[in-house]
Amino acid sequence: MAESDTLQTDVAYGAALSEPRLIVGPGLPARVATIVEPVIEQLGYRLVRVRVSSAEGCTVQIMAERPDGTMTVEDCEAVSRALSPVLDVADPIDQAYRLEISSPGIDRPLVRKSDFERHTGHVAKIETSMPIQGRVGEGARIRRDDVVEGEEVEIVIPIEEMSEAKLVLTDELVAEALRREKSAKREAREARKEIRREERQSRHRPHRPAAKGGE
Repeated sequence: MAESDTLQTDVAYGAALSEPRLIVGPGLPARVATIVEPVIEQLGYRLVRVRVSSAEGCTVQIMAERPDGTMTVEDCEAVSRALSPVLDVADPIDQAYRLEISSPGIDRPLVRKSDFERHTGHVAKIETSMPIQGRVGEGARIRRDDVVEGEEVEIVIPIEEMSEAKLVLTDELVAEALRREKSAKREAREARKEIRREERQSRHRPHRPAAKGGE
């Protein structure tokens, strides 16, 4: 990979990593998010969502991903190891709880502008905290399936005014997820091949002897 290509990739990765969430939870989940998000970003991941539920006494679910949308079991374990001591010190939960790190999954929440762009054309369930009046901020164009006569089929909803947005699991969504997974694996294999090729070239590259002093 050329140096310019590497630089462009690093810039794009950094921009994706720092892209803000436009749909955030209120109250306790928001306080937990404030604590964990900087730690997650330092590890190279993005926070997707925080949920605090009464499951098994109390469960704090932290959903995270890489900027490309992937998240392996090993990634979840790495995030869990990093967050456990941080949450122990900050102590945002006033009772015993179980920490759960998860990937977004196929029918994922949509929380960033890029989430909506990446899944254009798929079915999503969207809830708003109030009736939609203006057209401000980052908006998503939605084709409604609950239209009554006289209403607009397509509307633009400001993402900041959504209380929740989540993909609906469909055959088309599953098929696209499988295609992306295959593509990601193929790119990872090519990247590993490129690394091994560069290592072989480095080992066989002739080294010039150091010049003797005074010559």
